[in-house]
Amino acid sequence: MSVESVGQPLARTQVTAVPVEACRSCGGPRPRPFLSLGRTPIANRLLCPDDLAEPEPVFPLEVGFCASCALVQLTHALPAEEMFDAGYRSFPSSGDTPRRNADRRARELIAGRALGSDSLVVEIASGDGHLLRAFVERGIPVLGIEPSPGLASVARAIGVPTRTEFFDAGLARSLAAQGLRADVIIVDNVLAHVPDPNGFAEGVSVLLADDGIVEVDDPGVGALLDHTGFDTVRHDCFCYFSTIAADALMRRHGLYLTEVEEFSEHPGGILRWRLSRAERPGPGVGERLDRERAAGLDTFDRYASFADDVRESQAELLTLLHELRAHGRSVAAYGAAAKGAALLNSSGITTDLVQYVVDRNVDKQGKYIPGARTPILDPAVLTQRQPHYLLLLAWNVRDEIMDQQAAFARRGGKFIVPVPRPVVC
Repeated sequence: MSVESVGQPLARTQVTAVPVEACRSCGGPRPRPFLSLGRTPIANRLLCPDDLAEPEPVFPLEVGFCASCALVQLTHALPAEEMFDAGYRSFPSSGDTPRRNADRRARELIAGRALGSDSLVVEIASGDGHLLRAFVERGIPVLGIEPSPGLASVARAIGVPTRTEFFDAGLARSLAAQGLRADVIIVDNVLAHVPDPNGFAEGVSVLLADDGIVEVDDPGVGALLDHTGFDTVRHDCFCYFSTIAADALMRRHGLYLTEVEEFSEHPGGILRWRLSRAERPGPGVGERLDRERAAGLDTFDRYASFADDVRESQAELLTLLHELRAHGRSVAAYGAAAKGAALLNSSGITTDLVQYVVDRNVDKQGKYIPGARTPILDPAVLTQRQPHYLLLLAWNVRDEIMDQQAAFARRGGKFIVPVPRPVVC
């Protein structure tokens, strides 16, 4: 699931990006910058046609490294409310994979934790409720906590009880005072979006039942490095955690890693950190920490090397697109998610190089990518005016897209996978 703006007016109170003066996690010295992607608009905020006459605010997008706790984080901060306001709503994936994954995960947790009608599953930043619905359908009590009103309303409409609030220690204490303690807390692709990791981790600790577990799914900074995934860097992603950095944060609040699971089949790479109050790490925990240290995830030099890789990747992509245009070849893109906007804007790719973006989600069609202002169209346009090449902005689901667009390939179209290095296939 991604979260995008449905096209609220751009006019708003003036917002300034504030430099981060200390590490968000350990409070150590200001993170040392290693990668700047320039000044870009907020990638999540799609534009309506009426917005095109108005200038867009842009903000510095720079990433730094904390030598004290190994946390990678943005060096400037925007208020969370600026990214997750009332104009945001859910755009679930158009594919079947998220639905299948939610169903499987619910079945596994119910069986593995012996969950029943007297249990409670809490998801923090629960979005449109598609994961919790899989528990509701099996009679397991749930609570979603989702700050975006549009998202929360979608969840409640499908029968998922949802609080429309930002999660923090204060909310956790309030829920605990009402007698609510969670047997399972799910934190799915959320940790990166938390501006105050300590307040968040404290809240998780307060809300968790004594024998409960926490599951934290996160791409992990190692995947960002391995895939040169610079399009993951956005204003709404405050932090990029390694297992090393996650362990340091959670220990501070009495939560300990028990398992680390890697879903390597996911093109972007996903880690699942399981935590409990008991410090009983499985063998995979120490192995993972050792692997990350051996890979240099606790050193500045590894991130400086990543920045060099990003610049080379962007230069190669721009060169390819310019060469295609010089030879009269047309290029469109697939996938109007925030990562696509981040890639286009940080690389300087505008409509002279990529004419339009297609996306199956009808709520996005007719809108525009922020910054680049690339129009978003129905994929049917690919048959009406087929481009020579299709740039896969949603490269993390490239196999699914290529299957969907097999007819495009049969008609002679080719795909460009931009990350980690541009490849034509």
